[in-house]
Amino acid sequence: MGRPAILAKGGAAALTVFALCFAFPATSASDSRPKSAPAKNAPVSRPLYVTQAPIVLLKDIDSGAILFSRGANKRFAPASMAKVMTAYVVFDLLKKGELARDKRFTVSETTWKKWNGSTGGSTMFLSPNEKVSVDELLKGLITVSGNDAAAVLAVGIDGSEEAFVKRMNVVAARIGMASSRFGTPNGWPDGGVTKVSAADLVTLADRLIRDHPDGYNRYFSLPKLQHGTSPEGKPIIQPNRNPILGRFEGADGLKTGHTTEAGYCFLGSAKRKGRRLIMVVAGMSSEKARRDEAERLMKWGFDEWEGREILPAGASLGHVDIRKGAFPAVATRTGIAVRMTVPKGYEGGYRAVMRSQAPIAAPVTRGTPVADLVVTPDGLPPQTTPLIAAADVAKAEGGWWSRARTGFYRLTGL
Repeated sequence: MGRPAILAKGGAAALTVFALCFAFPATSASDSRPKSAPAKNAPVSRPLYVTQAPIVLLKDIDSGAILFSRGANKRFAPASMAKVMTAYVVFDLLKKGELARDKRFTVSETTWKKWNGSTGGSTMFLSPNEKVSVDELLKGLITVSGNDAAAVLAVGIDGSEEAFVKRMNVVAARIGMASSRFGTPNGWPDGGVTKVSAADLVTLADRLIRDHPDGYNRYFSLPKLQHGTSPEGKPIIQPNRNPILGRFEGADGLKTGHTTEAGYCFLGSAKRKGRRLIMVVAGMSSEKARRDEAERLMKWGFDEWEGREILPAGASLGHVDIRKGAFPAVATRTGIAVRMTVPKGYEGGYRAVMRSQAPIAAPVTRGTPVADLVVTPDGLPPQTTPLIAAADVAKAEGGWWSRARTGFYRLTGL
């Protein structure tokens, strides 16, 4: 595609746009040669999907394309899908080294009485005064939706469920869950405090898979959990609650939810041939209705749409200006292969631009999102893929030479 050309570049905190290509036709991953084709500005016929579900959202996260949406911004009670937020917070602490998988927490009498299976819904059958590792608690949290596991993690990390919930809300705001609020670490009915939107749940799942791929692969597709002992002395074995895991090719997460208030809900993901789809269905009337809708929606997403690679993972793009940095700019690259999602048989072209709010304040950490690649297929809405910093940029030490060098770069681009 050649060196990006600057289309528009503003001052401080202004939108910077780089053109990458104009009206080239999409190419398959096996044929990277662009073929000339006229741009088609007329709307493209989208595949039809019919559903009675009140809340549905299906997104291709590699391209950012929304394939189907109904009630995506409506706030509702997530039930146990809130545990995905708890998992994200724990994964964050593990990544930072502030928590270890082999750290053991003790199940207090108070927590056990509140969340044991006879009174607290789904459980991994923890016992009072039992010492359990973070690793095992995460398995119980995700595989069998243990309310007791969520509470023990919360109390062990922050001293109380209430303190942990404050941490959940801070992290949720940081990752862009603009319309969500959490009141419990497990999604138990709390008088209407805990509310999310389908759009926010997809954002959460997207960030969890991107930010913590090891944690996602380790915990979210376990077929079963063995923990605890029955009154007869036999091991307690529970299957994963995910309704499409093992039934739908490529399904590998995330989490179901059900309360009288929320109905039957599911935040799910599957990956096939390099494409990952994330879906939400909520407000279903039964387990069967939830499972059938989830399978049908995923099948439609993979069968009726296709992803076409535009750039490989690790491709270098433009630079983003850095404010008060040791270097005046940082190079960007693709963290994953950039694909655009189009209906099967699509013959149109596309336009792609890189956009960022520049300059970005130092420090900048390698691998963090610093810009977006916005791909607009002819006749379809724009699709956005994050671009990441290719290097670390520390804060400048100051001094006239550093300021002069940065000013010269901004003035000349050299």
